[in-house]
Amino acid sequence: MQILKSLCIWPFQANTIYNDAPQPWQISFQDGASPTQEGITELHDTIFFYLIVICFGVLFVLGSTIVNFHSNKNEIVYKYANHGTLIELIWTITPALVLIAIAFPSFKLLYLMDEVISPSMTIKAVGHQWYWSYEYSDFINEDGESIEFDSYMVPETDLEDGMLRLLDVDNRVVVPVDTHIRFIVTGQDVIHDFAVPSLGLKVDACPGRLNQSSVLIEREGVYYGQCSEICGVYHGFMPIAVEAVSPEKYLAWIDSVA
Repeated sequence: MQILKSLCIWPFQANTIYNDAPQPWQISFQDGASPTQEGITELHDTIFFYLIVICFGVLFVLGSTIVNFHSNKNEIVYKYANHGTLIELIWTITPALVLIAIAFPSFKLLYLMDEVISPSMTIKAVGHQWYWSYEYSDFINEDGESIEFDSYMVPETDLEDGMLRLLDVDNRVVVPVDTHIRFIVTGQDVIHDFAVPSLGLKVDACPGRLNQSSVLIEREGVYYGQCSEICGVYHGFMPIAVEAVSPEKYLAWIDSVA
């Protein structure tokens, strides 16, 4: 089955276009670039399958009841309740089994998302009103301090061809692919939220508290996100842009900013 699937998508792989930013009238998820987001999408599709089965099952039962047991067909059927032990067992046990089927993959994904195992590098993200600042604590510049910079949204008047309105920033978070990265997130003033949908990242940035999450980016690209907590009048103007590059390009970038 996997071989057949690979043969079907092989002619289109060379021209694959990934959806790593919001699109007009978008309904589904952005394309996942990390195991976390791929797991979230798979869990969503699994639960949606159960939802469709339950929906059609309930509609069938309601339709059968209306057709076969309405008052015009049997005038006394609504006065007397016919107790069916079998059907009562079915509608009691079946939902429990469905919940168990959903719970196992859900808890598995939840614990995998929460675990931060031996990160290769750490990036600290601090939310401000209304911009983000980042600190690469594993790298030291010429002054003996950690690499730090602020990241502001590019105003509409400064946008160039190819830039995304309300999403592009002047300083992107540059990270290497195929590397375990830990994000430590906090807030400077009010509660913010560090969210990048394509990477499966969504962490509250609370003042006086350090929250953490990890990500492993599987392909190069630019991944966009926004603050997902209503943090003030300019809440919609503090985007996040994560640029994933090869390890060689990443080391070259570190040398240029150090």
